[in-house]
Amino acid sequence: MTQRSGPVLVVAAAVLWGTAGTAGALAEADSVSLAAARLVFGGAVLALVAASSRRSAPSASTWSWGLAAAAAAVAGYQLCFFAAVQRTGVAIGTVVAIGSGPVFTGLLSWLIERTPPSRRWALGTTAAIAGCAVLVMGGAGMGGADPAGIALALLGGLLYAFYAVVAARAIGRGTPSPVVMGVLFGGAAVIMLPVLLATGAGWPANPRELLVTVYLGCATTALAYLLYGRGLRSTPVATAATLALAEPAVAALLGLVVLREQLSPISWGGLALLGLSLVVVALPAVLPGRAVASEPSPAALGSGP
Repeated sequence: MTQRSGPVLVVAAAVLWGTAGTAGALAEADSVSLAAARLVFGGAVLALVAASSRRSAPSASTWSWGLAAAAAAVAGYQLCFFAAVQRTGVAIGTVVAIGSGPVFTGLLSWLIERTPPSRRWALGTTAAIAGCAVLVMGGAGMGGADPAGIALALLGGLLYAFYAVVAARAIGRGTPSPVVMGVLFGGAAVIMLPVLLATGAGWPANPRELLVTVYLGCATTALAYLLYGRGLRSTPVATAATLALAEPAVAALLGLVVLREQLSPISWGGLALLGLSLVVVALPAVLPGRAVASEPSPAALGSGP
């Protein structure tokens, strides 16, 4: 896999993540139950892929404390995100959780390797977060922001950054990316199984909800994170976290086309700003003859939506 294909795989993963909201809107299940089912199904698939990997299967040495903590962070992110949305609303909760992820990822990478991200990354990430905020909030009533909800959303962004950096370091140290994702999401599936049993015992009886759950688990979780893991092999984790902001752009476009939602002119401006900023961030890694030495490489990091 070339350095140019890494960002493409990360964006492909983000595109799949962006379809989750539209798919979930077609089901009638409770959002927490649906999120738990998505993680349980997707984690089970990723664990099976890891176990059948040709290169290696999860071994006792694979289950390091870092990966175990990252598996807990995967489950914790889901719970924090939905709790934040419930407290402070979809617009604010989404912007704070998703927008803070790249910032926390860049900071964690900086702390680990003592190498600051490039100016291009800082500029592109700032513009991407601004575009994301304008896109989501441009047509939404802001109302009052709940401090506890914002705190939960920030915690979710930190948890996402933590498991992304841990995964990237494990991949950079030579562990196959399917194995890393299988360990993280298989462990998270075990953690979320009681949540699923407590909140969604009756959902398998509904064919539509079952179909949506299978899609969410297999496509937006298992396939998406397999692509994301492969992308991390040649994409700095801070860059990958910023490129993952393509997710809200895809979600907005699908809402417009499939769910007949409307975007205000301000939101369209935010969408354009977000798209341009992602190109700026990805450009150093995709231009022929350009190196990515200005940011920590996957091998240097050990490897960040």
